[in-house]
Amino acid sequence: PLHSADIRILFVCTGNQHRSPMAQAVLGRLLWARGVRAEIRSAGLLPGGAPLPRESADALDAIGLAGALDGFRSTQVTRAAVTGADLVLGMTREHLRELVVRLPEVWGHTFTLKELVRRGERAGARRVGEELPAWLARVSEGRTREELLGASSDDDIEDPIGGGAADFVRAASEIRGLCGRLVGLLWP
Repeated sequence: PLHSADIRILFVCTGNQHRSPMAQAVLGRLLWARGVRAEIRSAGLLPGGAPLPRESADALDAIGLAGALDGFRSTQVTRAAVTGADLVLGMTREHLRELVVRLPEVWGHTFTLKELVRRGERAGARRVGEELPAWLARVSEGRTREELLGASSDDDIEDPIGGGAADFVRAASEIRGLCGRLVGLLWP
């Protein structure tokens, strides 16, 4: 339930079929293992309702998260989901831009996963007693919307769609590594 979560994190990708559900499963498991009470959700820019594709389930299985998303159905991102989250993480700059164009007020807590990890490692982990908004403000110093134009491997997790099993496992592994680094920054 919402009221029992210490933090609410929303991952966003295009169809909520591959990258964002993988991130939801990975971060959910990492935080559960740490005893962090969190609500981790994912959504896509496109209409939802689809089950988790076999390729994504197999990739999660390959990184040790078999069955992590049993019963999963994709969902379309909503204003309430974005504004109700403490942290919104897009899988690419395109996802981030789509969200902050629709809802400019979420800029301060909306990043790409790779951008937040990179900036967080530069700014330093959250300090003892430092609230999430204060850490995000510290991490965001000097951040501009213009630097997130276009596509960049610095910020984008490649979409495995259309690729083979190895591409899905590569995406899941990259997400696992980034989520592990994010946990180290937010809960050092």
